[in-house]
Amino acid sequence: MTDFTEVWVYLSASPLLFLTLTLAAFQAGSWLYQRSGHKPFLNPVMTAVILLVAILTLTETPYPAYFEGAQFVHFLLGPATVALAIPLYRQFDRVKRSALALVTSILCGSLTAIGTAVVLGWALGASRETLLSLAPKSVTAPVAMGITEQLGGLPSLTAVLVILTGILGAVIGPMLLNLLRIRDWRARGLALGTASHGIGTARALQVNELAGAFSGLAMGLNALATAILLPVLWRVFF
Repeated sequence: MTDFTEVWVYLSASPLLFLTLTLAAFQAGSWLYQRSGHKPFLNPVMTAVILLVAILTLTETPYPAYFEGAQFVHFLLGPATVALAIPLYRQFDRVKRSALALVTSILCGSLTAIGTAVVLGWALGASRETLLSLAPKSVTAPVAMGITEQLGGLPSLTAVLVILTGILGAVIGPMLLNLLRIRDWRARGLALGTASHGIGTARALQVNELAGAFSGLAMGLNALATAILLPVLWRVFF
């Protein structure tokens, strides 16, 4: 055990170690997901998070040390988000025909996401700061953290809640949509993108390109709608 600790101390000095661990954890999650026949509860992101948390906990590695290497993956979030425009461009004619329904759905979805989060948190006795951190949980992380910071919440708590929301949406969302007998790929994509941002969009793209296009658009528009609506609603009601 002493030898292992010495080796770990040596390896952890290199940022590339945590980059490698992150990629290996996601690859392991993807392999398990494929071997399971694409079971929703074995979402690759969720599996990777569990593996990385276990490793960091067992080795007592602080998050800043881990992020020093993982920031290379974090940097790619921007290009990956922009790349979602590709399936959107391919399905642009269908998007134009659904413009009114799309805008209405986004506004309703954004208000529902904010309202349910705040009401549930308030009912459970959450503090004002926690409620504010919880409100933008369905928005992609950079935007959600920016909103929370501007309004006086806890960006770090928001980041955790956003990731949990995305994972739960990707895992439970398709099953819930099946249960509700929602078959239209446009509606399914809008629901996943609005409720569970990038992780839900990745799940939608795995299933159907049309759903992925609408999900990517919903993710972006929901971020815009929440950034505009949340500060107004917060000042009016709180």
